[in-house]
Amino acid sequence: MDATFWALVALIIFVAVILYMKVPGMISKSLDARADRIRNELEEARKLREEAQQLLAEFQRKRKEAEKDAADIVEAAKHEAELLVSEAKTKTEEYVARRAALAEQKISQAERDAINEVRSSAVDLAVEAARTLLASKVDSKADADLFKASLQQVKSKLN
Repeated sequence: MDATFWALVALIIFVAVILYMKVPGMISKSLDARADRIRNELEEARKLREEAQQLLAEFQRKRKEAEKDAADIVEAAKHEAELLVSEAKTKTEEYVARRAALAEQKISQAERDAINEVRSSAVDLAVEAARTLLASKVDSKADADLFKASLQQVKSKLN
């Protein structure tokens, strides 16, 4: 009996002990359990992936809605700004027109006042000149009568 024989006998005993101890069943159960665990992990990973895709789609939809809302807000703000600018421009033009009209009225009134003042001064000077001229040429009684008549004529022309 040589060493090969004893190696064969030891191998057969080893295989018999392994079979008696049901090691292949234990290995099979262990492998089945590991396969089930891996299958469960894959299923969970698939579910998580689907949830992530759903969340991604929802967030993309919300982002698009938010971008649309932002664009609407920007458009509304631009429209409101344009309205405010046109309203301010209109109000400014109206203000300038009112101020110009008021200035024209003041200028016109100042012209009338100046003309009236010049007329009044001219009348006063004419009356004074007439009085002085008549005083040198006419006696005092005739002078007083002539002055009163001239004064009444000037007053009647002013009124």
